[in-house]
Amino acid sequence: MRITEVKVFPVSGNEKLKGYATIIFDDCFVVRDLKIIQGSAGLFVAMPSKKTKDGTYRDTAHPLNNETRQMIEEAVIGAYERGTGTVLDGVAAAR
Repeated sequence: MRITEVKVFPVSGNEKLKGYATIIFDDCFVVRDLKIIQGSAGLFVAMPSKKTKDGTYRDTAHPLNNETRQMIEEAVIGAYERGTGTVLDGVAAAR
């Protein structure tokens, strides 16, 4: 499985939420509404989620292993940094 397209939609005026992303796998499966979040250790990608009846949130789509999560984070954060020309907390230096 490979990521064939990443679209990033930056958000301004929010300290933690930096943007949203859409990713396409193998030119045939799309996942929308990933969130690009500024955390205490740098940028990370939150998977799309839905609020449950008890007020908690549950991911509607998520990777099943760390290798896939890392592949998604690198693609989304890389696209965000290239699209905005922004390097936040040295994240790009590690890529």
